[in-house]
Amino acid sequence: MSKSGIKVSAPATVTNIAGGLTTLGVALESPADEIVIKEGNQPGLTIQEIQGAAKRLPSDIYTNPAGLAAQLLLEHLGESQRPLIFDIHKKIPMDAGLGSTAALASAGVFAISEYLRTGLSKHDILPFAIKALEKIYSDIDLAHVIPSLMGGMTLVTDEFLPGFKKMYIPSGFYIVVIYPETSLTNESWRMETVSTQVPFFEGMHQAQYLAAFVASMYTSDLDLMRNALQKVAEQKKTVEQIPAYYQMKEKALTAGASGFGIAGFGPSMYAVCTDSGTANTIIEDAKTLYKIKKYSTSLYLSKVNHEGAIAY
Repeated sequence: MSKSGIKVSAPATVTNIAGGLTTLGVALESPADEIVIKEGNQPGLTIQEIQGAAKRLPSDIYTNPAGLAAQLLLEHLGESQRPLIFDIHKKIPMDAGLGSTAALASAGVFAISEYLRTGLSKHDILPFAIKALEKIYSDIDLAHVIPSLMGGMTLVTDEFLPGFKKMYIPSGFYIVVIYPETSLTNESWRMETVSTQVPFFEGMHQAQYLAAFVASMYTSDLDLMRNALQKVAEQKKTVEQIPAYYQMKEKALTAGASGFGIAGFGPSMYAVCTDSGTANTIIEDAKTLYKIKKYSTSLYLSKVNHEGAIAY
């Protein structure tokens, strides 16, 4: 059993592609949260250091998503008093709509499993990450936590099992993420911008577009994918709160993006591209636009991350 410590990472995720807000999630290559785990000097798990979000994340293991997910697995293994230390390197921006808390829970439970060489599969440890998020937060988005741990683009098929299916990804599939930084927390953002009421026929149409997108992925039908993505309706109230949303969308579609929309509940935006040239053009256009707007902005260009959480 290793005494020198290991590092693990779990990636950011994007949901709401083709309107699959809580149904469809995809893991990104970057950014990703990292945890270094090593032997400690006192009984139990301790979070020793938090880099990147020290003022936002608690160091108490029962209120920190990484700590609680890890602790639940340790208790299951009968190892709750084992001296262990977590150093957390927070690289996914919080309150950006990119599955920040899900990545922490995924990294925490995966770190314990890898360090203790449990032999458990990712399927085996997934329930501990989910349970940790359920305990800390009033709701949980499986479309974030499943791909962060398991990798790939996943379709949630049953939220109670949970059941999911990893989807086929056509070659040349890229995602651009644009995050204009805001001061709102996830809770206040949802309260101020997100409507939970969707008219019946609008909901039916959204389901059609999501189904068409899924079909397009398995058949590599890029025209069908583009048609589905560009017909999805956006919540006007949310869009109005995202800086320069319509300008950025116009630039992305003009550059050749297959689709553009709100990542999760926002305020991040995503652009789906079928080649790296288009993706890079959108990145440069976003840099220029938000420099003019004087907005601090984080930009990410990524293929689908098929691995999810990994150990170094």
